Amino acid sequence: MHYVTHVVVYFWTRPVGSPLDFLLLFFLLFGGKKIPELMRGIGKGIREFNAARSSIENEIKEGIRESERTDRKQIEEKE
Repeated sequence: MHYVTHVVVYFWTRPVGSPLDFLLLFFLLFGGKKIPELMRGIGKGIREFNAARSSIENEIKEGIRESERTDRKQIEEKE
């Protein structure tokens, strides 16, 4: 319990949290063994998000192209 008191006093006396403070708190909360698992999960989530975003972008671009083709065909038919 003595160690926890020192950590609380350290964070309590700091005026603004620095990145080093957040890193220390991160290690205290998750421990050295859980951090790689957590980072892998975050990386997987980012990859899935980017894949979904790319898929949606491709669908939108294809829809725009198809709409332009349809518009051109309609204009050609009118002439």
